Amino acid sequence: MKQLNFLLIFIFTLQLQTGICQTNDSINPEITKINELKINQKKKWYKSRVFKAAIAPTVLIGLGVSTIQNHGFYSSYDARNDIQKLFPSFRTRVDDYLIFAPYAELVVLNLLKIKCQNDFINTAILIVKTELIMTAITFPLKNITHIQRPDSSDWKSFPSGHTAQAFAAATIVHKEFRYKSQWYGVGAYTIATAVGFFRMANNKHWMSDVLAGAGFGILSAQIAYLTHRNRWGRKTQCLMPSYYNGAMGVSYHLTF
Repeated sequence: MKQLNFLLIFIFTLQLQTGICQTNDSINPEITKINELKINQKKKWYKSRVFKAAIAPTVLIGLGVSTIQNHGFYSSYDARNDIQKLFPSFRTRVDDYLIFAPYAELVVLNLLKIKCQNDFINTAILIVKTELIMTAITFPLKNITHIQRPDSSDWKSFPSGHTAQAFAAATIVHKEFRYKSQWYGVGAYTIATAVGFFRMANNKHWMSDVLAGAGFGILSAQIAYLTHRNRWGRKTQCLMPSYYNGAMGVSYHLTF
């Protein structure tokens, strides 16, 4: 009789684990982590999330470093000369405000009931993490590299903080809404690219500063997402079989 009871419990447990345990987004986070780990183990290194996330930042930062001052096939000096010829008297402060435009896009999309991939709490945490990482990378590098701006205003030209900020925000928009439409990310990256152009047209940054700034901005957001393991604010609820004093039953667990 005990053997039959244990067999029933085992079968009941399998049914519950596959059909009744769920979170508020209908996914058990622990099971998801295990499945992701198994999938990642089977993938080649060049198909991993880390490798894919590093491609764009590596290319942009590499281009930025290789074109510092008069280096490279088309150097920062060449780019500045061409921009000055095309826009000799260009001046605007719109780039000071556009750096946060991707975040404004994120807010507008939420007001339009187009939901992010993550909930409010997790999206806020990801934004804070991205900003901290971007700041920790960008501003120390300005002092370390000690490159003079095109307008000779100071020696904190490389990399462009404005561009890094804009591309970090654009990457968050892309990651939060790409499952809805890639065009949301395209719009955010277009704004970020405009910021980089305005920084060069205003004679505040070299091309190398802007390229590297874009790379560091994207990299900051990628690191924030890759290291985001905890899903704050999600509730896990599960029905589990119980066996006590020869009697079978069901227990309900709710975890915040």
